[in-house]
Amino acid sequence: MTLVFTEEQNALRSAVRKFTGDRFSSERVRALMETPDGHDPDTWELMARQLGLQGLLVPEELGGSGASLVELAITCEELGYGLACSPFLGTAGLATTVLLACGDQAARRDLLPGIADGTTIATVALTEEPSAATPCGTGLTATRTAGGHVLDGVCSFVPDGHIADVVLVVAGTASGAGVFAVDRNATGLVRDRLTTLDLTRKQARLGFTATPARLVGAPQTADAALEDALDTIRVLIAAEQVGGAQRCLDMSVEYVKTRCQFGRTIGSFQAVKHRCADMLVAVESARSAVHHAMETAADRSDTLRLAAPMAVTMASEAYQYCARQNIQLHGGIGCTWEHDAHLHYRRAHTGAVLIGDGRHHRTLLATRLGM
Repeated sequence: MTLVFTEEQNALRSAVRKFTGDRFSSERVRALMETPDGHDPDTWELMARQLGLQGLLVPEELGGSGASLVELAITCEELGYGLACSPFLGTAGLATTVLLACGDQAARRDLLPGIADGTTIATVALTEEPSAATPCGTGLTATRTAGGHVLDGVCSFVPDGHIADVVLVVAGTASGAGVFAVDRNATGLVRDRLTTLDLTRKQARLGFTATPARLVGAPQTADAALEDALDTIRVLIAAEQVGGAQRCLDMSVEYVKTRCQFGRTIGSFQAVKHRCADMLVAVESARSAVHHAMETAADRSDTLRLAAPMAVTMASEAYQYCARQNIQLHGGIGCTWEHDAHLHYRRAHTGAVLIGDGRHHRTLLATRLGM
């Protein structure tokens, strides 16, 4: 498989790389991660108005650009490279993917235009626990009422759940699992920001008590829709992780080329060269798996069922490995709060369990292979 990017896709990559460099410098990232919201509204608006990033997957008739998953994955990769503090993954990646998978035309018309123009921040309640393998739902129940549905239960570790205008939640119904949209001002909704390892991506605990919710799609088709959506989400998370791993490699190579010890740059030592070479192999192997998954997702190929868990497994392990080596190659300075190496280490480990860890995805891949 060879994925050749078009001129437009390469131009998109360059534009996003420049944007992240301008808007998410080390100093800016550190300032944003100390704020309660964890992102800059002005930057969020620029992403929508100037680059149209939030609307990449949104159909043109709903205000988006109708691009493929390849363009969105490229964007996620570059934002991961820049360690962007932004609700982009939850909004343009998770929520948009679930809305499109559920096939509810009315919900699409109501929610996707706001996502595309940057006026709506959205997210998806993914898991009960940070290492859980299944979507959130076992701890949430939906009860049908005369006015629609109400939700009861708790869901933790929701990306940007404390600031999202719309939260898509998976809850159990009498007909099976269902996807529900909850407005930020809904009665009975309590949102508490959590203190997590990754300071650059805020997460929240959401509590629901007789909270009004809108059913998105039909409960009978929710399981299949969620399975498709989760495979797509795996590809996007894997792309972000490859971007972060590449950044760790670049940081390491830049440092070992300038740091001198015993009268020579440490990059000239064979042991250091070996470490950098191992990082490169890990990054390029993961990138190949992610690019393959990007292509299968864009083509809606059945092989995505295998490509997605393989990509997220390889990318998460590559990112964790490169983040660890980045700290070690920087030596003492790499262990300090002032250096950015620990920020990537934190992102690598929290991202690896966002929708299930490597063990889960290996098991999923084996199951799908019939092993």
